[in-house]
Amino acid sequence: MNFIGAAKPEKETVRVGFLPLTDCAPLVMASVLGFDEKYGIKIVMSREHSWSGMRDRLTSGSLDAGHVLYGLIYGVRMGIGSAAQRMAVLMNMSQNGQSVTISRALAQAGAVDGPGLARVMREQPRRYTFAQTFPTGNHAMWLNYWLAASGVDPLQDCAMVTVPPSQMAANLGAGHMDGFCAGEPWGERAAADRFGVTVATSQQIWRDHPGKVLGASAAFVEAYPNTARALVAAILDACRWIDASLTNRQATTEVIASPAFVNAGREVIEPRLLGFYDNGFGKRWKDPHCLRFHAHGAANYPYLSDGMWFMTQHRRWGLLKSDPDYLAVATEVNQIALYREAAEMAGVASPRATLRSSTLMDGKVWDGTDPAAYAASFELAALA
Repeated sequence: MNFIGAAKPEKETVRVGFLPLTDCAPLVMASVLGFDEKYGIKIVMSREHSWSGMRDRLTSGSLDAGHVLYGLIYGVRMGIGSAAQRMAVLMNMSQNGQSVTISRALAQAGAVDGPGLARVMREQPRRYTFAQTFPTGNHAMWLNYWLAASGVDPLQDCAMVTVPPSQMAANLGAGHMDGFCAGEPWGERAAADRFGVTVATSQQIWRDHPGKVLGASAAFVEAYPNTARALVAAILDACRWIDASLTNRQATTEVIASPAFVNAGREVIEPRLLGFYDNGFGKRWKDPHCLRFHAHGAANYPYLSDGMWFMTQHRRWGLLKSDPDYLAVATEVNQIALYREAAEMAGVASPRATLRSSTLMDGKVWDGTDPAAYAASFELAALA
């Protein structure tokens, strides 16, 4: 097998897990287009049913790597909900492109945005139930952040349940919950079926936020560093290819719609992948900050501050009982040196900085410089 790389991969067959979501696209396209073979490996795809299953298979070693929630990796590293285990973020695979959806009945009552939902919940008190995809994961943190910024306490004012992303729309339609936060195409599915209304996108909560990562156990990276670099380089090639043109995004839609991958109609996947949103309640818009996979490498670099942000939210909501050494943990987990080596193999430029600054929906600035103070700065919180 001919390949591009500094050293031969120690392991040529790499078993990589994914969940049926639009943002699994780079992993799928790396395999379908042969970018994996370019670097001397063969990706074997494994379709997982839940994030808890993905966690268990990564930590047991039955998967080598996975398309994983950023917050899940840090939750496992910190021992939240499972035994602590050293984990690795090899790269960020996407930015933006998730959504918060509420039931059509709530929208008809006036809950078409965060303040509207807060008002309805005050005026019509009952047990409200919202769903996220994993307790320490991205969607739980987006949903909590959005609710709190809207004046709803996610721990006191409603019940939170965990539901696999592909089951969200059906459960909302069946009346089992009042809303959810999940990756696409399941927000679009609920809106298209008129079960739900999109009241916020994740890029409205945090523009250009980190999305899914290529995650693995630290043990895998230590045992197979050349394989890990090759895998990152292959997925970087795929990310760049998808973002290169509208035609490539349309071709990606055709591939991932397959029952083997997302198992959803092209008409459900493609609109939001191209940035065309219909909230399911009469509002349509074109979003230039839709799901991105490369953005000249800006979407892929594993900033330490991105990993630290999830720990600040775990601390904020009482999942961590004390402040960890945020920077030390992020430096351990996020494999910046390995990423830079892989990016050089793929011809992708890497930033020199390890922290970045962002302003979230409530006006708070996150730059990673004082994470403990940031975690403690929120009015709605559950710090121990």
